Amino acid sequence: MNDHPSVPNPSRRTLLQTTGLGLVGAVLSGTAATTAAEATKAKTPKSPATRLPADAPAPPNRFGRMVQEYYVARVREVERTANARRAQIRSKADAESYVREVRAKIQSIFGPWPEKTPLNARVTGTVERDAYRIENVIFESRPDFPVTANLYLPKGAPGPRPGVVGSCGHSNNGKAGDTYQSFAQGLARQGYVVLIFDPIGQGERLQYVSAGLKPRIGIGVGEHLHAGNQQCLVGEFIGAWRAWDGIRALDYLLTRPEVDPRHVGITGNSGGGTMTTWLCGVEPRWTMAAPSCFVTTFLRNLENELPADAEQCPPRALALGLDHSDFIAALAPKPVIMLDQEKDYFDVRGLEESLERLRPLYRLLGAEKAVEIFIGPDYHGFSQPVREAMYRKFNDVTKVSNARAEPALVLEKDETLRCTPTGQVADEKAQTVFSFTREASVAWRQRRGSVSGTALQQAVTETLRLPRREGAPPYRILRPGAARGYPKRHAGTYAVETEPGIFALVTRLDDNPLMSRLPRGPKRALLYIAHHSADAELRTEPLIAEVMRAEPNSAVFACDVRGIGESQPTTTGTGFLSAYGPDYFYAAHGMMLDYPYVGQKTHDVLRVIDWLKSGGHTEVHLAGRAWGALPTTFAALLSADVKQVTLKHALTSYSDVAETEDYRWPLSALLPGVLRKFDLPDCYRALEAKQLRQIEPSTALADGLKS
Repeated sequence: MNDHPSVPNPSRRTLLQTTGLGLVGAVLSGTAATTAAEATKAKTPKSPATRLPADAPAPPNRFGRMVQEYYVARVREVERTANARRAQIRSKADAESYVREVRAKIQSIFGPWPEKTPLNARVTGTVERDAYRIENVIFESRPDFPVTANLYLPKGAPGPRPGVVGSCGHSNNGKAGDTYQSFAQGLARQGYVVLIFDPIGQGERLQYVSAGLKPRIGIGVGEHLHAGNQQCLVGEFIGAWRAWDGIRALDYLLTRPEVDPRHVGITGNSGGGTMTTWLCGVEPRWTMAAPSCFVTTFLRNLENELPADAEQCPPRALALGLDHSDFIAALAPKPVIMLDQEKDYFDVRGLEESLERLRPLYRLLGAEKAVEIFIGPDYHGFSQPVREAMYRKFNDVTKVSNARAEPALVLEKDETLRCTPTGQVADEKAQTVFSFTREASVAWRQRRGSVSGTALQQAVTETLRLPRREGAPPYRILRPGAARGYPKRHAGTYAVETEPGIFALVTRLDDNPLMSRLPRGPKRALLYIAHHSADAELRTEPLIAEVMRAEPNSAVFACDVRGIGESQPTTTGTGFLSAYGPDYFYAAHGMMLDYPYVGQKTHDVLRVIDWLKSGGHTEVHLAGRAWGALPTTFAALLSADVKQVTLKHALTSYSDVAETEDYRWPLSALLPGVLRKFDLPDCYRALEAKQLRQIEPSTALADGLKS
C-alpha cells in the first residue's frame, strides 16, 4: 500500500485496486478476500460435487497430501539439477554460454512471436501538469487489439531522456491505480519518459463485458485465468501475450523523439513484477530493470502452497530447468535490482537464493555490483521505500537525477487518465483474446483434418507426455472400514503405485470379504473411473449399477486417479474447485513440468489396467464419467486390454471449449496444445471398434453434468 503522505490512504473497497495483490494476495491479506472472491466466482469453471444423502459417511481422504509431496519431490529434483548446472559456470565463456542457453530456453516457451504489425498509435487526450505532461495513448500490439496507455513526458528537459515502461500489477483500474500512478509520476518528476499501459483484463481492456460494458468474468485474475486456461488448448500462453504487449510498448516508446534509446528500463510490481521478470528474459533491448514483489523460486511457491496466475506459470519452464533467476540472467550483465517486502507472501528467501545464483554469473561477466536486491519492511506492494530503491538504481545507471527520495505526488482521477470515450476498448468493437483463440482453433482443425490409426495413438501419447510402463505396478492392501452402502456387500481397497509417490486408489466390490491380495480372475473386469470420488459415486451413480447388471459375471472395480477422491488435495487454503484451488494449482504445475494433469491421470488408468492384467483380468470394460471420462478415453485408445468403453457426460470436443466464450471445464481437464494434433472426436471414432457407448455428452458449458 502506498504510504506517502500526499497519496490518499485507500479504503477497503479500493485495496485490491491499489496494491496489485491479485486474488492470491487478497486471500492471504484477509481484508480484500471477499472482494477478490466476488471478482472471480461468477464464471469460475465448475463441476458440481457428487450429491450424497445428508447422513451418508464422508468420502475418505487418506492420501490428501500425496499430490503435493509428489510435486515437491519433482521440483526439488529439477532445482538440484539446475543448481548443479549453475555450479559448472567457472569462466566468462561459461557465463556467456549460460546466458545464451537460458535465452534460448525462454524463447522456446514464449515464442514464436507474432509479426510486428503497425502500431497505429494515436493520442486521444493530453493532461498538462507542473513538471510533466500526460498523453493518453492507444496503440495496437496485434491487429485490432488495442492497448491503452499513459505517456508521462517531463517538461523543461533538453534532449532525449531515459525511458521506462511500467507494467501494472492486478489493479482493477490498471494504469490508474494509485501505486502505478505513483511510480510513473515519481520517475517523470525526475526526468524520465514513462509509458504505463493497461494489462489485458484490467483498466480499459476488459475482454469479457456485458452490453453495459460491465465485467462478466471478474477483473484481472478472473479474466487472466479464464482466457489463459482456454488458450492452452491451441498451444498459446497468456504470459507470452502479456509480454508481447510489453514488447510493443517498448516499440512505441522508442518511436518517441523524447526518448534516449541508450537508456530504456522496465519496472512493475506483483503481476507487473511477473511481467518485468519475463520481459527481462524475452526482450534484450532493456538496459535496466526493477521487478518488484515477485522474484522468488518456483520451489518456494510450491512448498508454500501458493497458487499463481495463469501468466505466472510458463509451460515447460520447470521441465527446461528454468527458475525466476534465469529470466534475470538472460539480461545479464545489464543492471537489475530485484525488489521485495519482508512481509510479502512471495517468499523473500527465494529472492535471496536468486541473488546468490546471479552474483557469480555477474561477477564472471565483470559486473558483480550491477545486480542487487532491496527488501522493504512492509507487506506485499510497491511502497514508497521500494519505489525509492528503484529510483536510486535507475539514477545510478542514467545519471538523469541525483534524487534519492520520492518527489511529492498528486494522483489523478481515473477519468483523467482514460484513453477511450467510455472507459473500455470493448466499445470500439476490438478483437479479444477469446476471438483470437477461436480463430486459432478453427485454423488448426482445418489444418489437421481427421486423425486416426497409429498416427492418432502417437499424437495422443506425445501430447499426454506419457512415461514408459513396464510390468505390473506394486500395490498396498488398505484395511477395510465400516459398510459404505456400495452395490455389493463387501469391498476391498488397494493403493496401486502408478509411479513413485503416486497411488491410484482402487476399490473392488465382492459378495465376500476382501482383506488379502487381489483375487485372480475372472477374465472380464469392469473398471469405473470416477468423476470426483469413487466412494461417493459407488453409492450414487446409476451408471455403475446399470453396467453391473449387464455384466453379472465381471469383477467390479472403481478407481480414484490422482487428485480426486481418496487423494483429493487439501492444500492452498482454498476450496478444491475454486479459481485458485488445489485442482488448478497442480494442473498449472503439471504444465510447467511438461506433464499435463490429464496425462498423469491417464497414466494412472493404464497402470491400473496393467495391475488388473496381473490378476488375470485380460478383458476390461472401461467406464468413466465427466472428468473421469477423459483419462478413460485416452487409456481405452492406447490399451489393447480394453475391449469395451462406456462414457457418461464426456466432453464433446476440445474445439468446443476453445470456441465457446463461457466454457465451464477446469484447467485440470484441458490438454495443452491438443488442438494442434487431434481432438476428442478422433478418439471417439477410433473407440467405436471397442463398442463405445456415449451417455449424455457434455458440451463446453458442462451442461451434461447434472450431479
